Amino acid sequence: MKKPVALLIALASMLSPVMAQIEAGQSVIIKIMGVPAEEKEKINETYPVSKTGMVNMPFVGEIKAAGLEAHELAKSIQTAYREGGIYNEAAIQVIANNNQGAIADQRVHLGGCVRAPGPRPFNDGLTVFQAVQAGGGATEFGAKNRVILWRAGKPQKIDLETAEGKAVTMLPEDTIEVPEKNWRGR
Repeated sequence: MKKPVALLIALASMLSPVMAQIEAGQSVIIKIMGVPAEEKEKINETYPVSKTGMVNMPFVGEIKAAGLEAHELAKSIQTAYREGGIYNEAAIQVIANNNQGAIADQRVHLGGCVRAPGPRPFNDGLTVFQAVQAGGGATEFGAKNRVILWRAGKPQKIDLETAEGKAVTMLPEDTIEVPEKNWRGR
């Protein structure tokens, strides 16, 4: 009885590191527990692991994922949220997702005064202007001169009425917000 059990344990320990390590180009499912439902909606999602081995988490930015096991990544994310004073009592669950979500499935997010808000596919070289146009363009109430690009939790104001603004490129998981025009119509 001892030999079969020992053999199974040895076999499992040899296979575990190979199957459990997260790699660049795959995706991971990340879930947060111990927070209100509206906060779960901000975090619970499938995240791509970038070519550089990072996942881009809301509010805290990039966290190293490649080379880690799922439980190690979960601990890193929990630590980042706690150190940032964002989610102090939350628990994170990470599930390596080898079947879907490769680099080609990365996306950017559109919100605010665009005709079709929501996620859009990311491609290398995608500009903020192209992403807004992929969302049907700004509505008649959208201020194209004050578009906000959110990257790693930090806002950057972009004027899409200039050539410089139209040339700003995006990264996976960036968020674009087209604000409402002000009282002067700008």
